[in-house]
Amino acid sequence: MLLHIDTSLRTEGSVSREVTAAFAEAWREAHPGAGYAYRDLGVDPLPHLDAAALASRMRGEESPLARELGAELEAADTVLLGTPMYNFTITSSLKAWLDWVTQSSYMADRETGRGALSGKRVVVVTARGGSYAPGTPREGFDFQEPYLKAAFSLIGLHHDLEFVHAEMTNANLVPDLAQFKDLAATSLAEAHRNARTLAAA
Repeated sequence: MLLHIDTSLRTEGSVSREVTAAFAEAWREAHPGAGYAYRDLGVDPLPHLDAAALASRMRGEESPLARELGAELEAADTVLLGTPMYNFTITSSLKAWLDWVTQSSYMADRETGRGALSGKRVVVVTARGGSYAPGTPREGFDFQEPYLKAAFSLIGLHHDLEFVHAEMTNANLVPDLAQFKDLAATSLAEAHRNARTLAAA
């Protein structure tokens, strides 16, 4: 089953949604008859953990919402996440989802790095207004990919984790970045190619 999660606040003109849709379409073509589940956390965000939920978790209890989200994750063979970069990192709605699914029963073994969720594939599609590629001035401002690698390692989902980045998406919106429109178009086309290649694998 493919678990497809979008988190962009924009429903129109969202690059991350565009590329995750391309992946999902190619994945479903390559896996006819396989299950598919979709969550739109940009439109329907999860509540953030509160004191009561945290206290229950510390007692080893899980709420109905945590069980629901956990069941979705357990059922998936592939997890597809779309997140634009907001203030150099992931969306708050994706952070909330991670907080809910980082449950004690899923924690990876410290020696092996593997846990109950290991063996699943995770593909993360990001959309970035600027460029954070190696060698660029803002390379060190990328707190998306390093954070997600660390977060997924807690629950053993880092072994088959792929990133697809579409960069310079603000080139068509911000006059000062207009000179990078060609770079933005190239990056988006490459993101589509990478997404479809990964989906078909």
